[in-house]
Amino acid sequence: MNDLTIEWIAKAEGDYASAGREYRARRNPNYDAACFHAQQVAEKYLKAWLQEQCVIFPRTHSLIVLLELCLPLDASFEFLRDGLILLERYAMQYRYPGETADKSDARLAFQASQAVRVFMRNKFSIA
Repeated sequence: MNDLTIEWIAKAEGDYASAGREYRARRNPNYDAACFHAQQVAEKYLKAWLQEQCVIFPRTHSLIVLLELCLPLDASFEFLRDGLILLERYAMQYRYPGETADKSDARLAFQASQAVRVFMRNKFSIA
């Protein structure tokens, strides 16, 4: 694995830890942050895979744009589509005033990020 791929994966893992912490927090949970970090898990893992495949990708938060770049190289990424559609809205939806995530939103987002993480760690042969 190249160094930049390793860095993308490390960032994804950091977001995964943050999403889980906020989702499970008993005192003062920040469900908005849990949703955002869950989306970031998927974004950074997809970018890691594209980086490792030497695919140039745009600066984007769109998980679907990134998915569409992955699919020509590996059709099994289609498995992620529904979860990525769910997660994509969390890139911005709860980051600004007007809407607030609840525990149910955080649960769905965290579960979707877990599915992406398992899939991607298998792709990278990470135990």
